[in-house]
Amino acid sequence: MSASATLYIVPTPIGNLQDISQRALDTLREVDWIAAEDTRHTHKLLQHFAINARTLSLHEHNEDKRAAMLCQRLLDGESVALVSDAGTPLISDPGFILVRKCREEGIVVTALPGPCAAITALSASGLPTDKFVFEGFLPVKMLAREQALENLQKRTATSVFYEAPRRIAETIEVVEKVLGTSRQIVLAKEISKTFETYISGNVEKVRDYLSQDPAHQKGEFVLIIAGCDATPSEIPPEALKLLTLLQTELPLKKAAAIVAQQYDLKKNRLYQIGLEMNEH
Repeated sequence: MSASATLYIVPTPIGNLQDISQRALDTLREVDWIAAEDTRHTHKLLQHFAINARTLSLHEHNEDKRAAMLCQRLLDGESVALVSDAGTPLISDPGFILVRKCREEGIVVTALPGPCAAITALSASGLPTDKFVFEGFLPVKMLAREQALENLQKRTATSVFYEAPRRIAETIEVVEKVLGTSRQIVLAKEISKTFETYISGNVEKVRDYLSQDPAHQKGEFVLIIAGCDATPSEIPPEALKLLTLLQTELPLKKAAAIVAQQYDLKKNRLYQIGLEMNEH
């Protein structure tokens, strides 16, 4: 197989065109084909950077057929770059079927680092980042959305969601219904764009912001929800037992990290509990 027969996963800007990397630009210029979620959208990006490239569409409705065709071209020695409309491909965007098939065929897959709305928003949110769960988009149907949020009632890790502008106000109402008003959340809007905004606080604060102006409900949203607090009474007895046992062999910080991973708990909280244990 030719060394050029590689599938490149290429992140593109989520708002600010200056966020594209030189490596991404070089790759888009050099590959034989660019597989794009929406070729019309991608052509605007390519024109901006004066890139002349052959493109074809790959989206959720044609990915099965396109994956087979692209794999054959890769096996024939051609190279392909996969892009989505914005951000990192496969993160709530098409591409999984193609990447899986390439792996099955022994085709080289190389992922370039780059923009991702979920990670960007999380890093600036002010909520704990030591352990988080990315959930993608919440379900469209109300009952399924409520059930998805109910899973957060006892989750101690931070949760990250994407949400569409037409549903964001309704989703915040469901968050309040399921998780109450005191849960801390952050709503990140239009990340890296001119009107980038972060609204941080309890559910009521975010709900009030959305209702103040219809323009506040427009744009691309990342919703970040803090995990529940794990108090000693809420920590399983077996977790406390393991923490006590591990402390005899390991530093407290390491012991807390192991127990946190095993029982889906916050390691910082376990560390504090360990300190309290050692004081007695």
